[in-house]
Amino acid sequence: MKARLGMSPIAWWNDDLPELSDDVSLEECLRQSRSAGFTGMEMGRRFPSDPKVMLPILKQADVTLCGGWFSGTLVDEELAANKDRIRPMIELFKAVDAPCIVYGEVGRSIQGRREVPLAQKPKLSDDEMKAYAHKVTEFGEWCADQGMPLSYHHHMAAVVETEPELDAFMNHSGEGIPLLFDAGHMAFAGGDVLRTIDRHHKRISHVHVKDVRMPVIDRLDRTRQSFLDAVALGAFTVPGDGSLDFGAIVQKFADYGYEGWFVVEAEQDPKKNPPLRMAQVGHEELMRVMTAAGYTVETQGFPNA
Repeated sequence: MKARLGMSPIAWWNDDLPELSDDVSLEECLRQSRSAGFTGMEMGRRFPSDPKVMLPILKQADVTLCGGWFSGTLVDEELAANKDRIRPMIELFKAVDAPCIVYGEVGRSIQGRREVPLAQKPKLSDDEMKAYAHKVTEFGEWCADQGMPLSYHHHMAAVVETEPELDAFMNHSGEGIPLLFDAGHMAFAGGDVLRTIDRHHKRISHVHVKDVRMPVIDRLDRTRQSFLDAVALGAFTVPGDGSLDFGAIVQKFADYGYEGWFVVEAEQDPKKNPPLRMAQVGHEELMRVMTAAGYTVETQGFPNA
């Protein structure tokens, strides 16, 4: 079985918490992650939106664009508005041969609002969840028809956060909207990581290997502290530095024959946790557990670089 290892630039630049950002260029970010062994990088705010500009940068770094976040608003807004906003991203991602666009629901979400505590996260009724899931499925099918598949990201502080919410979303949605599974977000939400993989492995098309520091999460006062407070306190980290058993997690994916990207997405303070060092820790741990699970990790970055 083959797998590819990527990173998210959120370890270097945090869009929601600018104070948790390292003042490094895109080129330096790519150089550091590639030197640690990663062959892919998801898109961040310092990436150019013109493929003619992006491709030479990726080629020089020997890195593939392995995904990127789209802020969807389908829980509140119409398909047409989201189609208009995602069209340029679809064309860009097709031009650089990215595998997928990550759909993150920001409608009603409190993930970017530091003043709103976790306990006030939005919740959908059964009827609302059913309608929402149908709508996202239609959107996913449309994006795939345009040549770029989506992968749906369950997320803390959003309408699909908990294990029961994800189960409901998956039950009401269709194969037209594959799933991005994020171990860290599921663990933070109190879900069973391995059981969720068991239940939804057939739809998982992209994986975020985010680790968590459970002692930080367990100390949170969810009636007072927000998602961003948790991030600032160090709730997230890379595999090998947190509380999750990535040996068991990766073995579970191997058991189901998953082949594709495993992306380290670990937003934390770069001054306390230097991104290059954390990238090295994460890569070393992933190589250890992936080798044990029988994966061959691809070492080529940019095609034909």
